[in-house]
Amino acid sequence: MNMDELFHAAERAAEAAYAPYSHFRVGAALLGESGTVYTGCNVENRSFGLTICAERTAAVTGVSRGERRFSALAIFTPDSADPVGPCGACRQVLSEFMAGGAQVRFGGSSPERIDTTIRELYPFDSLHDLAGTASVVTARNT
Repeated sequence: MNMDELFHAAERAAEAAYAPYSHFRVGAALLGESGTVYTGCNVENRSFGLTICAERTAAVTGVSRGERRFSALAIFTPDSADPVGPCGACRQVLSEFMAGGAQVRFGGSSPERIDTTIRELYPFDSLHDLAGTASVVTARNT
């Protein structure tokens, strides 16, 4: 599956979004290493901290079906002309299941799309990049 097809899956996923408070729908599509596509949408709650993002919905769906590694992600935000990338919590969760070089595409209602990688979205990820590749300085109590 190419990124255009994955992005179209994210567009379809956004149609199911439950966003009565923000009116900001998001759809996500994750490509599992098995070749299966897992989609998700944002689901808001009046207790806003309990809202779950589309990206995490897709990841949890895939993991609950036995997928543990994902190779690509697409995100669509129809209520924004500008591309909107994943929030910090989603970046953290996605980095758990995606290699640093995994492809990511996000876009809104305009034709502009951003193509990037998990590593570019989440640099110095302690699970990947800092594990033996960066110099770590430890402070000593004196």
